[in-house]
Amino acid sequence: MRQPRNITILVLLLSALAITPSVAQAQQAPPARVQWEELTAPDFARAVEEAKSTCVLPLGILEKHGPHLPLGTDLLNSRNLAVRAAQKEYAIVFPPFYFGQIFEAQHQPGTVAYSPRLMWDVLQETIDQIARNGFRKILLVNGHGGNSSFLPFFCQSQLSSRKEYAVFLFQPARDTENAQQVQKLRKTKMDQHAGEVETATMLANRPELVRQDQANSQSGEDQQRLAGLKDLYTAIWWYARFPDHYGGDGAPATRELGELVVKQSVDQLAAAIRAVKEDTKVLELQNQFFDGAERPLKTKQ
Repeated sequence: MRQPRNITILVLLLSALAITPSVAQAQQAPPARVQWEELTAPDFARAVEEAKSTCVLPLGILEKHGPHLPLGTDLLNSRNLAVRAAQKEYAIVFPPFYFGQIFEAQHQPGTVAYSPRLMWDVLQETIDQIARNGFRKILLVNGHGGNSSFLPFFCQSQLSSRKEYAVFLFQPARDTENAQQVQKLRKTKMDQHAGEVETATMLANRPELVRQDQANSQSGEDQQRLAGLKDLYTAIWWYARFPDHYGGDGAPATRELGELVVKQSVDQLAAAIRAVKEDTKVLELQNQFFDGAERPLKTKQ
């Protein structure tokens, strides 16, 4: 039997009303992707809001990692850490960033060491561009030991002129319980660079890139060639100790150890991202400081 035309129209209208809310919700749903380069432009705008204007910038380097690990180990590990942590506590993770301090490895093949000025400018301009895109909280996650002096100084320099954003540096505290769990699985005593823990971490993150059978083809022993110089620092200290840019022994590393280290690091970073997102004091105090810095004679004494 043929339905009257007005009933057919009513059914269509009710059907449209029934699906409209779900379509709108789908369009407005926060993007699940955390990697900057994988977001569309409309998704990116919503992602900045969902992340509470928080962006994570993992840093690595291109350098030798013993005879058995890939040149990009530091960035591969730190970016995996950042992505997994951001999936637990939503934030946007910046694309691969291989600029940093690595002069001590220029004698090894594959190393890319930019000049100090360029290294500094690229990081500063990258952060400025991140902020221009709506982020007010930028969290640096360092995966490279050679940046351990550079990055704190870089962060401190952000106070040299007024900024509309704040830069944070992830510096995880040593967790005694976690350290004990790691120690139970470790087989080596000395572990400086491309050794057991770093190799284990790569086994957890990118096992297909690890050539563990080559780990003992070079020595990672400390040469102690400047042992007589106490209470002194000199730039050649790393080369003096580890001329092959390998410190430790990656051969005994296991994926079990790596997965434990990765899980602990992800939990710590996710907690740090949460703290940064919820913080309301840093930018407030930073603005107070800049106001005072512009008129120091009016600062109450």
